[in-house]
Amino acid sequence: MSEQRPVAILGGTGYVAGELLRLICAHPSLSLAGVGSASCAGQPIGDTFGNLSAALSGVEFEPPHVITERCVEGAVAGLFCATPHGAAAPLLAGIIEAAGAKAPHIVDASADFRFRDADRYAAVYGAAHPAPELLDAFLCAVPEHASGTTTRHVAHPGCFATAMLLSVVPLLRAGLAAPEFFVAGVTGSTGSGRKAIAGTHHPDRHSNLYAYKPLAHRHAPEVETLAELASGQPARVHFVPHSGPFARGIHVTVQGTTANGADLDQMTDALRTDYAGSPFIELAAGPPRLKDVVGSNRARIHVAVDGESYVVMTVIDNLVKGAAGGAMQWMNRLLGLDETAGLNQPGPAWV
Repeated sequence: MSEQRPVAILGGTGYVAGELLRLICAHPSLSLAGVGSASCAGQPIGDTFGNLSAALSGVEFEPPHVITERCVEGAVAGLFCATPHGAAAPLLAGIIEAAGAKAPHIVDASADFRFRDADRYAAVYGAAHPAPELLDAFLCAVPEHASGTTTRHVAHPGCFATAMLLSVVPLLRAGLAAPEFFVAGVTGSTGSGRKAIAGTHHPDRHSNLYAYKPLAHRHAPEVETLAELASGQPARVHFVPHSGPFARGIHVTVQGTTANGADLDQMTDALRTDYAGSPFIELAAGPPRLKDVVGSNRARIHVAVDGESYVVMTVIDNLVKGAAGGAMQWMNRLLGLDETAGLNQPGPAWV
């Protein structure tokens, strides 16, 4: 039996937190050191996440300050932050300052540390960054695009951003794609969060498909920034997201122009070479389907080329690979564990 590393969660009642809890329950080397929630403190976790009622029988949400105190005392090895953007940064800044050398490794699933530049954050989110002094303390990247990190903490990109970055970064690195691309992405209703809003209301979403925030979604500048950091090539993204009539999963179709005379074999080889050591990335023989990956931490990618035009199709589970699973990959690395620990379970397929 390996040593158990205690990990905790802040922002514990959202869908991402629920997935983190599910993954922790099955993890061979992690133990749950607490889940903080201001709205549900004192309530059983199983009342919010019925699927976890047996696995976490008798475990309750705790006030966030209790989790914070454990982090400051050095009783937590890893902290997942799943609070909304704007709330995460000041909360984490307080922990890092108070804990000093005892601070846990942090993986932030919010958007607060996805930009290295405070002005860029302010331009996208319409507010000053809450803790600009910490921007250099967090690396933001999908795990497959960074072999290691010199930072103690990591920010995981958004779910749409994850799918887009997995699609294009290897092609940009190899100089095979022009640094401008057009993306149509379809996401499940869980991507809008737990709070009911018009866009996720079942009668509107069921048997329906519609775009939202065309060419104005905040993941576009995020992808431009992270694609350049990962590939060294400046990128321009034109993104139209869509609401799909399903609960979970993302399908992105990325179109662009080839560069340097690239053909299908070269583009396929670039993807295969870049992801050769990536256990969760698969190149599909044909267009991938959501049910190939939903419920798992896997991504499936397929590329097609027609003359000077190319298209990359990628599917992921927005809550796993696009959020909790990617965050768990990073936590495994930060804690010196096998990157795949707790993440090898296949998806259910017929959801």
